[in-house]
Amino acid sequence: MTTSPEDGAGTRYARQPAEPGPHDFDEEQTGYRSGMKARHLRMIAIGGAIGTGLFLGAGSRLHEGGPFLVVIYAICGFFAFLVLRALGELVMHRPSSGSFVSYAREFYGEKMAFAVGWMYFFHWAMTAIVDCTAVALYVKYWSAFSAVPQWLLALVALPVVVGLNLISARMFGETEFWFALVKVGALVVFLVIGIVVLAARRPTDAGVTGVPMLAAHGGLLPHGAATVGAALVLTQGVVLAFAGTELVSIAAGETTDPRKTMPRAINSVIVRLAVFYCGSVLLLALLLPSQLYSGSQSPFVTFFSHFGGPRVSAAAGTAMNFVVLTAVLSSLNAGLYSTGRILHSLAQAGAAPRFFGRMNRRGVPYGGILLTGAIGLLGVGLNYLAPSRAFEIALNTTSLGVLTSWATIVLCQIRLRRWSLQGRVERPAFRLFGAPVTAYLALGFLAAVLVLIAFDRPTGSYTMALVPLIAALLVLGWYRRRGHIAAAAAYRSPARAAPTAADSRRSSVPEPRP
Repeated sequence: MTTSPEDGAGTRYARQPAEPGPHDFDEEQTGYRSGMKARHLRMIAIGGAIGTGLFLGAGSRLHEGGPFLVVIYAICGFFAFLVLRALGELVMHRPSSGSFVSYAREFYGEKMAFAVGWMYFFHWAMTAIVDCTAVALYVKYWSAFSAVPQWLLALVALPVVVGLNLISARMFGETEFWFALVKVGALVVFLVIGIVVLAARRPTDAGVTGVPMLAAHGGLLPHGAATVGAALVLTQGVVLAFAGTELVSIAAGETTDPRKTMPRAINSVIVRLAVFYCGSVLLLALLLPSQLYSGSQSPFVTFFSHFGGPRVSAAAGTAMNFVVLTAVLSSLNAGLYSTGRILHSLAQAGAAPRFFGRMNRRGVPYGGILLTGAIGLLGVGLNYLAPSRAFEIALNTTSLGVLTSWATIVLCQIRLRRWSLQGRVERPAFRLFGAPVTAYLALGFLAAVLVLIAFDRPTGSYTMALVPLIAALLVLGWYRRRGHIAAAAAYRSPARAAPTAADSRRSSVPEPRP
């Protein structure tokens, strides 16, 4: 090991690479408080996966993929559960608010942590742009707000959600708990009504329901063999609908006794995903012909408009608009929470400016939250300057961040298992079942989804065209920050040079001046 000449900040650090290994990562959790409870974690686990992808996006997917879409949801749900189990194993190994970014740093080094951390931030930054505008659009559904400028509605909603995140982790957990409860409650009501309608064999104004209706409209494949191709292309959209399930691992770092609550939260997800996602889509497919659903209306509102008449349809529209608004606010809330923690982890390693590593008195890393909130404001301006396709592309690009983070989780689980076989670490009792076979199956599935994105023309083609640009930006960012990363790694190393007087005046995350 060699000692570098004096750094730009006037402090000598041992210049050594940030090698992956079973080091002590406890300093990443310094300043956080365990404010969330088990009920928060359980609702975050299921609520993170239930959003506009189901309440709104399932309509267009049913129209294109027909009842066969249920199979796609089941397959994607299974692989989402595999990723969650892999993530749970990592959390049992070491709970961290840095989540898979911190695990990537431990098992693969700083380069992977840098890339996946900024990709995940990119995912939520794009989501914030879309969510910020969507909030205003859904509020204007009610006539009382029709005369209010759309930018003003977004400008009111965003600071409120940002403020809730800045109060404390417990406030975030409480907010997400009630957001999730609204979404779950709405689905339970629909499931009960749908099952009663099918059991009583009650028709809608479109005709009979259940299996006879399916048989009359082409069965599982209403568009013939083309239905399978269309449904496969929709897979990336379904995966995006499950995005947010990984949020539970970030929240685990601020939860009391995560090693006890995490396994229960994750194991309950597969049952709830099967019931709420697959069950809801199956009921929708059995209640109305898939051709009646569309992307311009929630599929739940479509059902009630054909079942209960104009009055019921209007009431259902109002109720569902409230639920979708809740889902969007929940997504924005989760994005602010997660990017604050991820950017804090990056700042601790020198991979992000030091500002993002700062915390307020309540243990909240406010830097990343404020940055994501500021980016969300761009959605207000883009609503006037960009055509609707620009928002479709922004939403599609978020899938790249989801695939990157999920693949990283699986790769870290593979490395954890390998190290345990070598005796370098102890593998937790809560594990990804069937590993390593299930881990490689999950990676293969994610690779297949990436290929399918390119076939979702034209937006998918635009999304894939962004990959070289994103890669170039990550490379440039790495070379811009690698000096800071090396300095931070040397500062954390037990073998670093003895601290000087300048050290004592510096932050816990040194950042040399360029």
